[in-house]
Amino acid sequence: MVDITFKTFSLRKAIAAATVKTSDISTVEAVQNGTVPKGNVLEFARASALLAIKKTSDVIPDCHPLPVEFAAINYEMSGLDINITVEVHTIYKTGVEVEAMHGASVAALVMYDMLKPIDKNVEISSIRLLEKLGGKSSQKNIETENLTAAVVVCSDSVSQEIKNDTSGKLLVDSLNNHGISNVDYSVVPDDVSAIQEKIEFFKNKGCHLLVFTGGTGLSDRDVTPEAVFPFITKEIPGIMETARNYGQDRVKTSMLSRGIAGFSDDMLILTFPGSSGAVKEYVQALFPQVLHVFSVKNGDGH
Repeated sequence: MVDITFKTFSLRKAIAAATVKTSDISTVEAVQNGTVPKGNVLEFARASALLAIKKTSDVIPDCHPLPVEFAAINYEMSGLDINITVEVHTIYKTGVEVEAMHGASVAALVMYDMLKPIDKNVEISSIRLLEKLGGKSSQKNIETENLTAAVVVCSDSVSQEIKNDTSGKLLVDSLNNHGISNVDYSVVPDDVSAIQEKIEFFKNKGCHLLVFTGGTGLSDRDVTPEAVFPFITKEIPGIMETARNYGQDRVKTSMLSRGIAGFSDDMLILTFPGSSGAVKEYVQALFPQVLHVFSVKNGDGH
């Protein structure tokens, strides 16, 4: 199965449909009146669709097992057609469109099986997805073309050229991949004055986003939060809460990171850990949705 361990939980919805075509209006009337010899077609099909939805991962090899938190099966008669719609909701890492389509297809098969003794020409047509919500397909497009950013690596060893930087360069590449092409890159030692000089420089430059990597841990030389905090004019606690929560599901020591985030007037400052693994996790947890703060700050709403 496809790796979804990096994904985050979100509300996912899907609506699928299937059509059962009969050849005589008397077949539709028998369904409506509950006089089909095999029993109540609509209720048998409804129960079977619910079972199919919950068992999708058992019969579709690549589907991940997921919690089904809502399912509804509805019918509409239109001439000789019986139209089935199936709606499924979950809060999970992957969508439920296959679950909805599986439910619709099994409901249609049950109808076919129950109706074929009284209608030899009954058939199933057009099993299809009507609607899908949640995940990347529902994310609002965020304008990044005009955003400028800076990545500052806070590290004594990198600044002294004892070690090579990986996290900062990874951040630059990640911002490029999210449509921010104008990214400044620099390295400073774990020093409050050096870090604050960078903040002043990029604020004066009119930079939109400043990301520090390193110095958020617990050693005496980890001073990035202390250096940044006096410049924060509007703190946004949920940003780092989200990043730490995402990391905590994967590495239990994620709770030890002391990163902070917020606006310094018009510039958003983020403080990431120094390890490349943590940077990957923070980027996955926060981007691109964190960039929505700029339109919200400008009064465009959520």
